[in-house]
Formats: sequence, C-alpha cells, structure tokens
Amino acid sequence: MSTAAGPAVALRRAIHAALTTDAALTAALGAGRIHDVPPASPAFPYVTLGEAQVTDWSTGTEAGAEHRLTLACWSREGGHGEAHALAHLVQQALHDAPLALDGHRLVNLRFTSADIRREPGGRSYRALLRFRAVTEPA
Repeated sequence: MSTAAGPAVALRRAIHAALTTDAALTAALGAGRIHDVPPASPAFPYVTLGEAQVTDWSTGTEAGAEHRLTLACWSREGGHGEAHALAHLVQQALHDAPLALDGHRLVNLRFTSADIRREPGGRSYRALLRFRAVTEPA
C-alpha cells in the first residue's frame, strides 16, 4: 500500500498542476474551477479529480505502478455541448502530457474513454473521463 501512495499522490498533484496552468481550459472554465475536493457550492462549470485505482506494474527487475484515473467536467449551460467541449480540453491537456512527478517518472498518460450524460434532476451535465498512466521510481 505505501509504495502505491507515493506515485499516486505525485501523479494527482502533477495532473492538477497541468490542468490549472492550461490556458485553454482555464479560459473555458474561469480561474479557480479545478478541484481535487470541490467546495460545497461550486461555481459552474468546473472540473474535479475523481477516483483512482492503483495496481502493481512491477516486473522481475523494475518497480512500477499502473493508475486508472477518472476526472469529471461539470456543466449547467449549453446542454451536452459545454460538457463535450470541456472534456475535449481536459483530454488535450493530459493525453501523452510529459508531466513531472515528484520522486517518480511518468512512463505514459493516456486518455481511454469518456461518458457524457445529464445528471439526475436534469440541470447538470457531467463528462466522466478515464485515463490510464504508468509510473516508475525516479
């Protein structure tokens, strides 16, 4: 468990930093709308870092971890259109991004899928993006 926490936290921090410094995404969202933990009443639209699954990716000679990550884009305007546009910007910012991880090396970070849907109540749309990453010790 302790070996997965180090690279998982480093990867999450690097993803958050990459998203908050992406000019196109920030222009579409507005400043301060990328959250690891969203506030109780967040301003729309916004992006959240979601669930993560970490598994051992080690070989007989090398240590490594595989990460399955989810991010969500939340919208209340433009129907599916804004949710799709935000999902595209997040994908562009992260797919194959050369992120620097504290104490670890990112082997790759790849977009794998997205689901865009209206949330219960009908006011909000959510684009759920999935990424896969592999890390190894630096």
